[in-house]
Amino acid sequence: MPTESPPSSDASVDTLSRRARWRMYGLAFWPAPIAMESRERWRAALGAGVGVALAAVISHGLFAGQASGIWLLAPLGASAVLVFAVPLSPLAQPWAVLGGNGVSALVGVLCARWVDNPVLAASLAVPLAIVLMLYLRCLHPPGGAMALSAVLGHWADAGVPWAPLLANAALLIAAGVLYNTLTGRAYPQPHRPPASTIDAQGRFTKADMDAALAHYHQLLDVSRDDLETLLEQAELAAYRRKLGALRCEDVMSASPVSVQFGTPLREAWSLLQMHRVKALPVVDRARRMVGIITVADFMRHAGLADADGLGQRLRAFIRASGTLSSDKPEVAGQIMTRTVRVASAHRPLMELVPLFSEDGHHHIPIIDGESRLVGIITQSDLVRALYRAVRVEA
Repeated sequence: MPTESPPSSDASVDTLSRRARWRMYGLAFWPAPIAMESRERWRAALGAGVGVALAAVISHGLFAGQASGIWLLAPLGASAVLVFAVPLSPLAQPWAVLGGNGVSALVGVLCARWVDNPVLAASLAVPLAIVLMLYLRCLHPPGGAMALSAVLGHWADAGVPWAPLLANAALLIAAGVLYNTLTGRAYPQPHRPPASTIDAQGRFTKADMDAALAHYHQLLDVSRDDLETLLEQAELAAYRRKLGALRCEDVMSASPVSVQFGTPLREAWSLLQMHRVKALPVVDRARRMVGIITVADFMRHAGLADADGLGQRLRAFIRASGTLSSDKPEVAGQIMTRTVRVASAHRPLMELVPLFSEDGHHHIPIIDGESRLVGIITQSDLVRALYRAVRVEA
């Protein structure tokens, strides 16, 4: 009896892929969390209340008795959201509030006057207002509502409430400037022409920024200046995150070559040459640090400040005297530097940067919890670790 063959693995994969796409499409309708702390939310809400109250009280006193009866326009409520909740946005700046609402009202009035069909007039008013606001650099989302209000309110016949409109916008802007300034928010946001480079030491230039912005082919609700600052702060945070997690044990050269106090100078010098290092930690039998011997120590004690006859004098210095008593140093402990800067294996790597960059250290021995030598960090180790942490993968 024939049996039905099971679905192929390719079909199962296609089904899962379709489900994943539909799931991602559905999640696009779910709002992302608003990255705003509670204090800032209440600050924005209180500011909007203050701004609308100021505009309402003064405008009501000035225009409530007019024939049109209009003294406060509803789209100004949306303007208040921008001015007080996102004062850094280009859409919330004073010219956007005043120009966007005014230009859009004019477009709505003209559409209502020249187009008899109200449906067609409403359909034309909003897109035309958007185009004009873009060209006049005053794009303001409530402007679309203002254009629609002009059409639906028959402002062309009942009279255009220019005085209330301009007064509402001006009072809201004044409240925004005062309130945002008092609460530590920069408003209006100053416009700074883009420099030739964002930062002489930065990782991206003006051309890089232009290329990134061109990728979106649309207006972003953030000024170029703020975007530059945001990218720089994000890059700095990434550096701190990556470098802050590094410990000395993560980058040190483990089990470094070392010598003991009684190691003959010839043997110590040979180890320096063989392993191509510039310093040898000096340890006791328990591998606890007692000092460090460097190439500079050899040069200083051999009197090699003058380069003439350097090789000959160095060979004479490291050669054992063969006598029981001698004024000449014979072992590593006699020429080592006794005061040694060390670091624990669990110490954050970033704390060592000043030691290398400002204090002139070239190598720092690393010890464990019992002060035993477990590794060494050189300038090369530090530079290599920093490069790996900040490099951008292709």
